[in-house]
Amino acid sequence: MKKLLFVFIFSYSFIGMSQDKPVLIDDSTFLKAEEDAELFEEVSELNPQRAALLSAILPGMGQAYNKQYWKVPIVLTGVLTFGHFINYNNKVYHGLRNAALLTAKGQPNPYQSIISTEASLVRGREVFRRNRDFLIILGSAFYILQIVDAHVSAHLDEFKINDKLAFGIEPSIQSTPLFSQAVGVSFVLKF
Repeated sequence: MKKLLFVFIFSYSFIGMSQDKPVLIDDSTFLKAEEDAELFEEVSELNPQRAALLSAILPGMGQAYNKQYWKVPIVLTGVLTFGHFINYNNKVYHGLRNAALLTAKGQPNPYQSIISTEASLVRGREVFRRNRDFLIILGSAFYILQIVDAHVSAHLDEFKINDKLAFGIEPSIQSTPLFSQAVGVSFVLKF
C-alpha cells in the first residue's frame, strides 16, 4: 500500500510541473503584452492628484499646472464674483435683520426712508438670506467643478491627439427645393 501511495504522489508531481506555461491560441481575442506596451509609450508628465490638490488650495492653480493658462482668469473671475455677491447679500441680510429687531423694539431703523414696515423688513431679510445661501451652494459647486476640471484635464493629457479624427465648423452651400442655394454652416466630423 505504501508503494502504491508513493507511485501515485510521484506521478502527480510530474503532471503538476508539466503545466507551467499557459497555452495560447494564435487567433485568440486576447491582446499580447508587447502590443499594449506600444500604445502607452507616451505617458503624461502631469500628476492628476497634484493638479486637484493645487486647485483645491488656490483656485486656478491646477489649471496653471496643466498649462491651461486661458482657464485661470475664468476660474478666478468666477471665484471672486461668487465671493463678492455672497458678501453683499450677507451684509444686506444682517442690516435688514438688525433693522427689523430695532423696529420690533420701537426704535427707528436705518432703512426707514426705504422700507417703513416691519413686515417688509422681514420679507427683505428673508430674500437676502435665501440669495446668500443659494450663492454659497452655487459657489461651492463652482469650486468643486474647477477642482474636477483640473483633475480630468491632467488625466486627459495622457492621450495622444490624432490629426485624422477632428471636429470642425465649415461653411456649406446647400441646394433648396426651389433650385436655389442656401449658404450656411455645417458641423463636420472627420475620421
